[in-house]
Amino acid sequence: MCERGEIVTTARLRRSGVSGQALRQMVDAGTIHRARRGVYTTPATCPAIRAVAAHGGRVGCLTAARHLGLWTLSPPGAPHVWMCDGQRRYHDTGCGCVEHWDDGPRGDAGATPSVPRILCQIFRCVGVEEFFVVLESALRQRMITEEGLRWLRKRSNAVMREALTLARDDADSGLESLLRWRLRRHGLRVRTQRSIASVGVVDALIGDRLLVETDGVEGHNSAPHRHKDLVRDAHAALWGYMTLRFDYAMVVHDWELVEAAILGALRTLGGARP
Repeated sequence: MCERGEIVTTARLRRSGVSGQALRQMVDAGTIHRARRGVYTTPATCPAIRAVAAHGGRVGCLTAARHLGLWTLSPPGAPHVWMCDGQRRYHDTGCGCVEHWDDGPRGDAGATPSVPRILCQIFRCVGVEEFFVVLESALRQRMITEEGLRWLRKRSNAVMREALTLARDDADSGLESLLRWRLRRHGLRVRTQRSIASVGVVDALIGDRLLVETDGVEGHNSAPHRHKDLVRDAHAALWGYMTLRFDYAMVVHDWELVEAAILGALRTLGGARP
């Protein structure tokens, strides 16, 4: 029996020692929910995973990435479902689920695609920026192997290959990854999670003296955290650094302003070595 919210099948429950009578009692007691015939979810299962269980197929793409704890840029939305040849859709057409049909092997309804397959689905579904963010998250969390990267390269086009070449494992958030991806065309040296004397670890160091902080956590709005940020910025200035701060909305939705501010700051500082 699973201990976290997920999809389970009758076969899996039987292998765990749950009899038919015990399963019916669990459904009646609400300790397990029937999604469709032979497929169940636990009370802790999130709405997106429940929708996948009811739809048919398996969790896929962005929904699978979030389920594994990987960073994503897009907010939670329609559930993404991985479908293979011969599988049946149980939802009515127009249910809102996003289907991903590919040549992967069929499997248990509760199975999650491999991380390389999830990345491939994300690239095809929502594009290279989301792909790059999830890829760097997978690298950071040691959730993709060299074999997995080779699998992706065999299925890549020029854009995906550029992302695979640029990706590293040192970013600490999706915003840091997106910042570096969007700045790549300027040939700048962008280092993430760098330790600066008297300042601490910063999100990004561009060139030699520009610090960029991507404040994606709501706690930055609190008075104590705001004071701490101001002290850090003052120490940075004391040592000859300039600090720019951007929140999630600016990096994701107002990139032209963020880009212009970074390039303007670099001109003020006298440029940056590529």
